[in-house]
Amino acid sequence: MWSNFYESGGWGMYPTTVFGFLLVASGVILVLRPERRYVPLVASLTLLTLGAGLLGSCVGIINTFHYLQRVAPADQLKIATLGCAESLNNMVLALLITVFTTLLASIGALRAMRAGASRPRAG
Repeated sequence: MWSNFYESGGWGMYPTTVFGFLLVASGVILVLRPERRYVPLVASLTLLTLGAGLLGSCVGIINTFHYLQRVAPADQLKIATLGCAESLNNMVLALLITVFTTLLASIGALRAMRAGASRPRAG
């Protein structure tokens, strides 16, 4: 599975990778500068990355079933399952990137919480 993960995912892997790279970069920024103003950026890029992964998966599944009629009936089930499995690589990539960046965002939130607790309160 992992040896040709990217290739078998098809064209949808490219936008998912680009948006995912931007998402991870925004997560790193949030870790380095844990400020609220970066949270909407991380949230919107998370949705964009997940959306790209879902779109790539859906298009791959649609194409699998669209061209399935050209396959011999004896092989259709095999080809359908392989095509769907390969199409889901887009969503797996999006989820891997999102989970990693959520971990980064959690570290940023912890740093922000600690910085807020160490400040003297006015009043």
